[in-house]
Amino acid sequence: MAKATFIGHGSLKFETNAGQHIYVDPYFKGDYSAPANFMLITHEHFDHFGLDKVKIAPGCTIIMPLDAMWEGKYQTFEKDGVKITAVQAYNKNHSKDECVGYVLEFDGVKVYCAGDTSTTEDMEKKIPKMKVDYAFLPIDGVYNMGPKEATYCAKRIKASKGTIAIHNDPKSNQDMNYYETGLDEFAPDNKIVMKHGETIEL
Repeated sequence: MAKATFIGHGSLKFETNAGQHIYVDPYFKGDYSAPANFMLITHEHFDHFGLDKVKIAPGCTIIMPLDAMWEGKYQTFEKDGVKITAVQAYNKNHSKDECVGYVLEFDGVKVYCAGDTSTTEDMEKKIPKMKVDYAFLPIDGVYNMGPKEATYCAKRIKASKGTIAIHNDPKSNQDMNYYETGLDEFAPDNKIVMKHGETIEL
């Protein structure tokens, strides 16, 4: 089955049934040994932009925020059975013109990777219509929305199989440790708790 790994902080890795690897916002310490077939960057803050950590497979597709918002329009990319749709991401710390989230589709699964953000119009209108299976939402409450607002967003997004908190403590991007900050207050009906380095089947 397809798999998702929460490497840590805002860093995620997905593996398709065909053995392709999709990295989102590499930075946190962890296993980057599988070469990337797709590498997605939601924004260029240092803790989401560790490109040097990832080995690049031949023909790797690298999507940067400006690629995802080409000429002001959110883009969709399709390659080798993987579809990637850029969506809004923004708050007072993250410019709408420089940040995106992504909805990934592969092996019959749809996964929303929010990046760094608070509530967006797309969460209210566009993403619910996409009928995602899983959503990864930041909840740190300092650089992004807090756990209560993220719970509100989860109810709007309506991921059918699970909602996972990421980027839940701002200290983790400095000391590379795992914290459970905010996880009790983050309370969507379908909450899945993933610790750093943990992998689940999708």
